[in-house]
Amino acid sequence: MREYYPLLVVGGIVGLISVIFIIAYATIRNKKEALGFDRNMKDGEIMRRLLKYAKPYWRSFLFAGVCMLVSIAYDILSPLLVGRVEELISADFALGRLFAMVAVYAGILILSLIATYVQAIVLQKTGQRILSALREDLFAHIEGLSHAQLNLIPVGKLVTRVTNDTNAISMMFTNILVTLLKNICVGLGVLVAMFLVNLELTLMVLCFAPFIVLFTVIFRKFSRRAYRRVKDGTTDINTFLSENLSGMKITQIFNREQRKMQEFEARNARLTAAKQQQTFVFGVFRPLVYMLYIASVLCLLYLGGKGYLDGVSFLGSTITGATVVTFYMYLSKFFNPIQTLAEQFNWLQSAFASAEKIFTVFDIAPQVVDREGATELDHVRGEIEFRDVWFCYVPGEWVLKGVSFHVNAGDTAAFVGSTGSGKTTILSLLCRNYDIQKGSILVDGVDIRDIRIASLRRHFGQMLQDVFLFSGTIRSNITLRDDIPDEEIMRVCDYVNASSFIGRLEKGLDEEVRERGNNFSAGQRQLISFARTIVHRPSVMILDEATANIDTETEMLIQDSLEKMKNIGTMLIVAHRLSTIRNADQIIVLSHGEIVEEGTHSELLAKKGRYYRLYTLQAHREQLGQLPAQTATE
Repeated sequence: MREYYPLLVVGGIVGLISVIFIIAYATIRNKKEALGFDRNMKDGEIMRRLLKYAKPYWRSFLFAGVCMLVSIAYDILSPLLVGRVEELISADFALGRLFAMVAVYAGILILSLIATYVQAIVLQKTGQRILSALREDLFAHIEGLSHAQLNLIPVGKLVTRVTNDTNAISMMFTNILVTLLKNICVGLGVLVAMFLVNLELTLMVLCFAPFIVLFTVIFRKFSRRAYRRVKDGTTDINTFLSENLSGMKITQIFNREQRKMQEFEARNARLTAAKQQQTFVFGVFRPLVYMLYIASVLCLLYLGGKGYLDGVSFLGSTITGATVVTFYMYLSKFFNPIQTLAEQFNWLQSAFASAEKIFTVFDIAPQVVDREGATELDHVRGEIEFRDVWFCYVPGEWVLKGVSFHVNAGDTAAFVGSTGSGKTTILSLLCRNYDIQKGSILVDGVDIRDIRIASLRRHFGQMLQDVFLFSGTIRSNITLRDDIPDEEIMRVCDYVNASSFIGRLEKGLDEEVRERGNNFSAGQRQLISFARTIVHRPSVMILDEATANIDTETEMLIQDSLEKMKNIGTMLIVAHRLSTIRNADQIIVLSHGEIVEEGTHSELLAKKGRYYRLYTLQAHREQLGQLPAQTATE
């Protein structure tokens, strides 16, 4: 019995460590809800949805699988060949046989390397195709979300989903899954080979298998939690940066740099702690597997050496020096994949955490969608009608209350009212940026919900107060990448008086536009916006405070353009400056989501109601020098 004490000591140490980790595992499971450890989506569901993107490339994966099987031949056969060499040296040595075995060994190695290279190339190309398809689908889905839904999701979070998270998934297809499969095949192949070589020693190795499974399961739980925290921390920092880099001027104006730095440091500290926890989990698992490997080697040398010296035969299998050498190499081949499994589990959990976040975005059902059987609008005259429209952003808090009005095709209608009266909301509803709760909105007598959204918006041109310009050139911002001749672009620029400053630029239409157009003045950005709208030939034009940020000189330039635009089609204007609406065919005055007055400029002045009071107030301010002369009518 004493001769088995070393084995009992090894077993006791492994057992004690196992008990400690089982207790830790049970503790984590009991506290998982408090730790935010719950997964909303199971791994099987994630894999099922990811495999939809991999399915079109099944032939490539099959070919990569064949290459993988060829590449693992070296791992399975090389220990047997080395064992044969040991037998050859200890028995009747023949140099020719040695050269033959070395040649076979080298041939298997070269074939394995070639297969591994081909497999890597095929998987990289396939993975990039899958990644591209996933990104395109995700971006297209985000484009289909309504304004209300986009307002609820921070921009930094969406950027993280389309970039960082898709990269993690690409790693899964190009490396992780195939490597996991390869490690499983190597493990099974090595196990079968060990059974054929010596049953007794193989059974000894299998005694460590339950502990390998136990440690792997425990590591999987810890690593999943760690990776979720890292992903959440990364998203939090990206969101913070996206918002605060855009608002850096405000931060500097109000001298809040130190405060923002403290907020960033807090987020950075949380991400650092999450990364450290992830590293700790990884740092514990790999040494544990290595401990099992060393323990199995010690048991192998003890049992193998004892059996070889005593000439023990078990089930007809004799332990020889070649057997010990072969098993020593097989143990390395058997435990190396398990050790690398830690890293693969890290990447796999990263991919699953990223995929879950991506599919969470995919699962956001667009609120504004085409009805079944929605029609195309080939031509729009521009007749607009609201019939008893009720709308709210927050349930129960009505922004529009039974709004009804009619605008004839080709007319100019203006909306006036205090902030929050519902002016901008009316224009957003007309383009179906939001859907109404009650009533109906008609364009040329057709309910807009019966028209395809893309078709409806194609006939509307919107000129907003806050002009957004994309990085690129003036040409790309006007055409939005459509193929429009330069002659047409310049004609439109002349039409809206944008050529007055474009002509002075060194590169003209090819002048660079930096992020958000910050190298142009507010008035110049607005004129580019006007040109962008007109060049796409809309049937209905919307001006939402389009002249609010324009200086007096620039406003004078566009007054003539606005008069010309009236000949293009129906025009809907929201403005506080009465100079932009005094010639409108119809002025609608709103208050708290209801229409209180309606008529022309002169008719509303004659009524001496709300519009009259607004006009009088602006005229009084203009006399006091508080507003430019163009703010009030003459």
